[in-house]
Amino acid sequence: MSSATDVVQTRSSSQPSSWRLWLRQIGAIFRLEIEKNFLSRRSLLIYLLAFLPLFPLSILALVRPPGNEWRDFNQMSVIYSILYNGLILRTVVFFGSAWIFMNLFRGELVDRSLHYYFLSAVRRDVLVVGKYISGLVTSMILFAGTTVIAMLLLYFPHFYSQSARYFTEGRGLGQLLTYAGITMLACLGYGAFFLVVGLFIRNPIIPALLLYGWEWINFLLPPVLKKISVIHYLNSLVPVPVSEGPFAVVAEPTPAWIAIPSMLAVTLVVLILASYRIRHLEIRYGSD
Repeated sequence: MSSATDVVQTRSSSQPSSWRLWLRQIGAIFRLEIEKNFLSRRSLLIYLLAFLPLFPLSILALVRPPGNEWRDFNQMSVIYSILYNGLILRTVVFFGSAWIFMNLFRGELVDRSLHYYFLSAVRRDVLVVGKYISGLVTSMILFAGTTVIAMLLLYFPHFYSQSARYFTEGRGLGQLLTYAGITMLACLGYGAFFLVVGLFIRNPIIPALLLYGWEWINFLLPPVLKKISVIHYLNSLVPVPVSEGPFAVVAEPTPAWIAIPSMLAVTLVVLILASYRIRHLEIRYGSD
């Protein structure tokens, strides 16, 4: 009887130590991967994508383009919303997340270095969590930074005094934080999807392009199908909605209290799927 009690006590006392071990391993994996994400040769494309919206805005900061809408401060919020939706969210964040998260495991297979992780005393699902967090932090820092800098570049060069009041006394700061939050949520959702794609599919470019096409035709889809996309939930959170054109199928935006938990829940399910896949993954470098 006493021996059974001792076993139960040992198991219960070893569980917290296991959690502490996993957290330390996640931290170690995170530190290794974050350096790779920012300093490897593959990171050059990420920096180019992050700079993509800033290049034209830097030029516009020096020379105001023709057109009455560019001379009207009240139009800046609409102009930025169009820029954010078309260039930052659908292009920079999408393809940037695809490159970062698909390479977390696919890049290791191409470099023939994944077996070093598999030979170490690390649970494979712990490896998934550590790599995902590193990709998430990388994408959030780069793309949320792009989101913030792009908005400031649009407003301040030609409307400095009005912009200063707008961001300190008006709605500017709230909109800026909302756009940055939407970008982070996009990194969360797209990142989980592309992580799984990189694990399950040998050539992840095809599913990435299929998802890209699905996200772009979202405005044409019936309301039920609109909800089977990331972009619908992200657009529901945008502080300045933009018209999707005369051919768009109108659908009610999903409230934030539904959109955000839904994105988090789907991300969790996808990560569980990735953890299942990594536990059954066999490395065959010759076939990759």
